Amino acid sequence: MIDPWGSANLEYMDLIEKFGVRPFSEVLDDVPEPSWLMRRGIVFGHRDYGRILEAIRSGSDFAVVTGMMPSGRMHIGHKMIVDQLRWYDKVGAEIFIPIADMEAYSARGIDFETSRRIAIEEYIAGYIALGLDLTKDNIHVYLQSENLMVEDLAYVLAGKVNFNELRAIYGFTGSTSMAHMYAPIIQVADILHPQLEELGGPRPTVVPVGPDQDPHIRLTRDIAGRFREKYGFILPSSTYHRFMGGLTGGKMSSSRPKSAIFLSDTPEEAEEKIRNAKTGGRETLKEQRELGGVPEDCIIYETLLYHMSGSDPELEEIYESCRNGTLMCGECKNNTAEFIRKFFEELSRKRKKALSTAGRVLEG
Repeated sequence: MIDPWGSANLEYMDLIEKFGVRPFSEVLDDVPEPSWLMRRGIVFGHRDYGRILEAIRSGSDFAVVTGMMPSGRMHIGHKMIVDQLRWYDKVGAEIFIPIADMEAYSARGIDFETSRRIAIEEYIAGYIALGLDLTKDNIHVYLQSENLMVEDLAYVLAGKVNFNELRAIYGFTGSTSMAHMYAPIIQVADILHPQLEELGGPRPTVVPVGPDQDPHIRLTRDIAGRFREKYGFILPSSTYHRFMGGLTGGKMSSSRPKSAIFLSDTPEEAEEKIRNAKTGGRETLKEQRELGGVPEDCIIYETLLYHMSGSDPELEEIYESCRNGTLMCGECKNNTAEFIRKFFEELSRKRKKALSTAGRVLEG
């Protein structure tokens, strides 16, 4: 069972072998000008992505839905969502970004006023600073608690969902609150409402998620099938991206501050965190030269893999130099720390400017 609200590490191949997700490598060659996240295997899996590829190739209408839960600070691991949305914006998608304040209330106990503040100061400001123009006509940002179309659809959809089904997918028990049990239905409505007649009718829709969110995708596809006759829903597609590792091991998480580089960190704080981060180096320089490093276990290399949008050959050279022992961890850390410091200097300027306009995004 996969828990969307837990923080357990997941084996990505389990998702492919046990839950019917397909390797993204199967469709990569068919993607026009794929993003570096796709090329580098960070986007590793998909469901029914062929529908999205056909829409991109034909220039026909399709939607992207990906939410943000305002329960903590936005960290650099969240950047991959924004990078994916920028790519989908470039290829012509209509983008829907629900702010999951109802989920934050039911799963984390965060009141709606606090959720709104966190959404504006952390996520909306962060998305703008990272280069996504949230004022464009094809991009829609909304609070779940303020979107009556989503809430009305969720109520209708809930009529064909029972407790046993939710228990089988999410592990809910008799002590689970009704609000928590209803939150997944709101998310299903988030994903399906771009296909309502009021918004243009049925169309292919893709949901980029981490693997822990797959229960929501499976539930949505099941419910979409039940309401196909009534609404004409097309089963939503999905892609799955890897989690960025934490600075101290495990998964980067807002709930573990020492594991994350936050977008609100100063350039000096971000640089210091990189310099203190776990590497994939050997215990001694002699062993490093003889055996080489292990970039697959190195947060320094992973930072470059996820966030250096430069050339793939440059990244491959770093990888090979680490593996063959010609690149030492100290030199690699220094180079990456310098890269991160410059990145955060620019990001801090953009974020400060974004904070002055972020609140207006929810006024439209």
